[in-house]
Amino acid sequence: MRVVVDISLYPLTETYLTPIKNVIERLRAYEAIDVEVNRLSTQLTGEYRDVMQALQNEIEPSLADSHQAVFVMKILNADKAGY
Repeated sequence: MRVVVDISLYPLTETYLTPIKNVIERLRAYEAIDVEVNRLSTQLTGEYRDVMQALQNEIEPSLADSHQAVFVMKILNADKAGY
């Protein structure tokens, strides 16, 4: 099943850009998922298991990069072409 996952990372620090850039860079290394970045969030598209495995691998290091952070995720069970 193909999914689109919309994620946003909000590090609660003045130096918020570095942790955001780091997670995006790490996610782009996964060949099985497409990563599209815009000003408000990042969309990951791919097979459910591939996307969720990438997120499982990367959420913890992303949160560890910041003293405190909010990680928001929305999952749509369709490909981008489907909506």
